[in-house]
Amino acid sequence: MNARLARRSAVVCVALAAAFSLWKRSALAGVSVVAGGVLIAISWWAITGAVDALILRSRSETGPKPARLPLVKFFTRHAIVALAAYGMMVRLHLDPIGLLAGVSSLGVALGFEVLRDLRWRRFL
Repeated sequence: MNARLARRSAVVCVALAAAFSLWKRSALAGVSVVAGGVLIAISWWAITGAVDALILRSRSETGPKPARLPLVKFFTRHAIVALAAYGMMVRLHLDPIGLLAGVSSLGVALGFEVLRDLRWRRFL
């Protein structure tokens, strides 16, 4: 499911980049959408890494361990995403609406997955 969602998110991001660059009549607009897709990919990596670490930590048989390290990694990764977004908007002068469209590609892909699942459940 995660791999399918990642593939669909990448396809949606490329489609949004093409549509946004046609709408703005600028290739840089499409780059801003792809940059937003990179931001959501980094965020996805941060969230799944933190959840996987917490699941592995909860399954260990040596007893409870302090959960400080996964939380530090989680917040550090989000600080990196925030710094990358700042750099993209301020230093690279990318379109903020394009960045927002790229970041929303995961939500659009998730919506497609929900509709796909509802359509198949109706026939079962």
